[in-house]
Amino acid sequence: MSQATFSLRGRNPDVLTCIANLSNDEVFTPPEFANRMLDTLETAWAEANGGASIWADPTVTFLDPFTKSGVFLREITSRLTDGLATAIPDLRDRVDHILTEQVFGIGITQLTAMLARRSLYCSKWANGKHSIANSFTAEDGNVWFERTEHSWVNRKKEKQVHPTKGDEITVEVVGTGRCQYCGANEAEYARGEALESHAYSFIHTDDVKTLVADLFGADMHFDVIIGNPPYQLDDGGHNNSAQPIYQLFVENAMALDPKCLVMVTPSRWFSGGRGLDKFRERMLTSHQLKHLVDFPKLYDGFPGVKIRGGISYFLWERDYDGPCTIQTMWDNAPLGDPAIRPLDSYDVLVRRNEAVSILDKVRAKKEPTLDQRVSAGKPFGLRTPFHGKKSPAGLKDPVKLYESLTVGYVERSEIPQNSAWVDDWKVYMTRAQGTSAAVETKFLSKPIVDGPGTACTETYNVAGRFPTEAEARRYASYLRTRFLRFLVSLRKSTQDANRDVYAFVPDLPLSEDWTDTKLYKRYGLTPDEIAFIESQVAEHDDEPAVDVIDEGVHD
Repeated sequence: MSQATFSLRGRNPDVLTCIANLSNDEVFTPPEFANRMLDTLETAWAEANGGASIWADPTVTFLDPFTKSGVFLREITSRLTDGLATAIPDLRDRVDHILTEQVFGIGITQLTAMLARRSLYCSKWANGKHSIANSFTAEDGNVWFERTEHSWVNRKKEKQVHPTKGDEITVEVVGTGRCQYCGANEAEYARGEALESHAYSFIHTDDVKTLVADLFGADMHFDVIIGNPPYQLDDGGHNNSAQPIYQLFVENAMALDPKCLVMVTPSRWFSGGRGLDKFRERMLTSHQLKHLVDFPKLYDGFPGVKIRGGISYFLWERDYDGPCTIQTMWDNAPLGDPAIRPLDSYDVLVRRNEAVSILDKVRAKKEPTLDQRVSAGKPFGLRTPFHGKKSPAGLKDPVKLYESLTVGYVERSEIPQNSAWVDDWKVYMTRAQGTSAAVETKFLSKPIVDGPGTACTETYNVAGRFPTEAEARRYASYLRTRFLRFLVSLRKSTQDANRDVYAFVPDLPLSEDWTDTKLYKRYGLTPDEIAFIESQVAEHDDEPAVDVIDEGVHD
């Protein structure tokens, strides 16, 4: 066997740079990105092991538990092939040792398992005649896949008449359950054998250690777990009802007790995401995150893949207890120097290093914050699809209703909750704010001020309620400042602007007008800090944003 025969990476073009992604949820990792992660691993391993090279150790074991293209396994094998040249001089023996004793994977589908084997063994079957491994007798080699099914629970129950006995029985309604492991919707994911189940084996288990022992042997322990897990399950709601699952892969990988864990995930866990609160708390407070490389710009890292809030990869080290080195990337290049800082100073991860000093100055005053003033979702109990009448004509006690893209009218008696708010002056903010641009610069829509006799659907939040128009307008002007929207941006990772994104914003007295100049002075910001805020947050145009016409609501 020649080195050229083995080295797929030297081929031009590299096939793994040419394949299309399965979806925005199951993303193939570009080889360049995978190697960036391996460089981080190499550095961290040397730091923890007296300068030793991880690639020169024939005993280190690697697992990609959700392999797709096989890029991580391939690139690890290539590095080990170079690094073990002294320890195992014969190339054929060296490659065979690496493939049989050091490098392992679990496919997420039958197709990706074969693709990973093709990338790793040069054959879709590990024992095929073209395989560069010599010792495998089984087709799978060390890249395992077996179809797994979801485990449906919590189905709705209904009364039915027994077809033969005639008495009433209670039965479960098929198609109404959820998977106990990943939360998949049975109506969407009970697809039959003709389609992939997307029940990923690594997270569909009560004991991941037993699963891995059954697959690779009871004595197998992985020193390094690395990869790019599936991100979410979409219940068919055009991503409106998608729920993240990548945290489940991270948690099960940690349960295997590797020395190092390196994963790329969406960055939404930094400050938000459905069901991610406990995961975020664990990640920020464990002090085991050693390196974090963040790509906040849309399409950076994974070109052409639209992942709101950007992506990042981290290196978690089992035996590490300390601060994290955070590097921001922009246009796939380092933006400024990395910073070493603790992650548990706040309940979310402040992703930009330059923002930390600003936030520290603001929070040092210990002022109340706007999340206590802004309403929760559905402030009046009305869902987005609800629409009132086009005109108040014929209504006994009409209330003007801010709806999705328009204004309608409803009877006051139709307001399900908080009907007393109808009589206040209110400032409304759209719940969703964002664009398709690679970089968000506004973060909040323009506020809408309206007086008594108004309400809204859940398309809006009631950002504040006031007895007078003057206070409402001062508050609306405050919401437009770049300073306030910058603080919002530190907690806002997607288009969703719920009440939590206001939790860093001081709730200031409205006896005066607040401008950016006053706010910068109040918190003692330096010219560099001011310049950073203004580089991140664009001004709203001068058109008044505090009024709305009945024909429609406009940003």
